[in-house]
Formats: sequence, structure tokens, C-alpha cells
Amino acid sequence: MTNPCIICVAITGSLPTKDNNPAVPISISEQIESAHEAFEAGATIAHCHVRDDQGKPTSDPGRFALLKEGLEKHCSGMIVQFSTGGRSGAGRERGGMLSLSPDMASLSVGSNNFPTRVYENPPDLVDWLASEMLIHDVKPEIEAFDLSHIVQAARMAADGRLKGPLYVQFVMGVKNAMPADEAILDFYIETLRRFAPDAQWCAAGIGAAQLTLNEWSIAKGGHTRTGLEDNVRLDRDRLAPSNAALVRRAVQICEEHDRPVATWRQARTILGLRDISGQPDRHQTGT
Repeated sequence: MTNPCIICVAITGSLPTKDNNPAVPISISEQIESAHEAFEAGATIAHCHVRDDQGKPTSDPGRFALLKEGLEKHCSGMIVQFSTGGRSGAGRERGGMLSLSPDMASLSVGSNNFPTRVYENPPDLVDWLASEMLIHDVKPEIEAFDLSHIVQAARMAADGRLKGPLYVQFVMGVKNAMPADEAILDFYIETLRRFAPDAQWCAAGIGAAQLTLNEWSIAKGGHTRTGLEDNVRLDRDRLAPSNAALVRRAVQICEEHDRPVATWRQARTILGLRDISGQPDRHQTGT
């Protein structure tokens, strides 16, 4: 294959703590440093959450602004993607940082079960988040936890609520949601191609499914996600020493499948993001 693979690194998330793995970056400065190492290793998207002074998830726009500023300064060219997930706030609070105009933001277009609760994404909130992304020129990454989410995203793109082409991430391995099953992933890909032929896709596996989904998505020509948000281990016996270590593992899989790792310029072109051609090139291992 010759199509470049975009590697997204989910650096922090809402749940992992330093008790789970001391390498999980919690403070803004830790997140910037960890993202920089991952960027140098080959990641071109930083999927971002922020925490409060107690390490709890928050949607505080001020903290997102500080993180964005640091990433743009120290990871020049890297795609900054904010999370609008439900663990960090309630209702429109989840999108309060979109006015900062990050390059991208996650968007779940439907509800589903999580391990201990329902991940609620009611239609009126989804429409509001989507409208804010249009207003502030933020490209959504559709987080598809269910087949219906693919169909709904295609419907929203067709009627103008989302600006195409779509970028859809299939999330697999969440307890009580979609398992890491290769036949299901193949059907996801087929369904996306049928409903949104011009869409790009990515896959993310949670916990032990991370490595499996990295391998499947890269081999099938998609993009991939890794990082300590989704998985704090290299294997059953070893904690991951950093986000960069997980990125390097994904880079190795790309090499095994003759997939070049996308540079940040290539990633921005593939995703149709705003031109920042004045930014200097940065070396990335594996690109």
C-alpha cells in the first residue's frame, strides 16, 4: 500500500490515572511534553481531554486554551483535536471550548451503553455541537460506537449539518458496546463506503483491543488511534512507558504492512484541514 496512515494519539482521556500508570499525563505541561514525544514518534493528531487541579475530567475552556497554545507552540503542525465527550461535562458544557477553533473535535452522533452507564447523546445536543463546529471551522471526527452512528453521520452530512467529507472513527472493545470483531469492522467499512463513499476512516480499540485494532485498521488501509487514554499497557505484563511508545508500536505495524506514516502536512491534506503552510516542517521518526 502507498496511502499514508494517520496516527492519532489519545494522550490522556477522562479515566486513566497515575495509579493506573505513572506515565499518564495529567497536568497541561505533562500533556504537552507527552504529545511532543508522540509527535516526534509519528503521531499527527493529538486527541485532547483536560483535567482539573484534582485530576478530574473537565470541559473548562481555559484549560483547553492553555493546552492548545502549548501544542501549537511545541508541536508545530500537529492536528489538535478536542474531545466533546460526556465524561467531562453535561449538555452544552461539553462544547464550550469549540469557540477556540481547534483543528478537529470528536463528535458522537448517537447514544450507547458504556460499562456502567448510558453514554447519552440526544439529538438536540448532537445538532448543537455540530452547528458549533460549522461556525468555528472545526472538523468533526465522528466517533462511531454503533452501526447506527455511521448511518446518522452520513445523513447529517447529506443535509448539511456536517461538512464533508466525513472522518469516521470506529470505536471497538468498550464493554457493553461494540466488541473488537473483525467481521463487524469489515461491515462497518462496507457500510461507510456505501453511505459516504468519500469518507476517510480510523479505528480505535480499547484496552487489550488497541493492538488488535491498530493491526486491522492499518492492514485494511484505514487510519489508526493509540495512546494512554485507551490502553495503559504494552502487554499483559508491562505498562506502557509513554504515549510515544504506543505510537512507535503503531509505526512498526505500518512498516510491516508497507504503509507510510502520514506527516502532519499529509494528514492535513487528507483531512481537508486549514492550510498552515507557513509552519516549518518537523522531523518525525518513521515518516
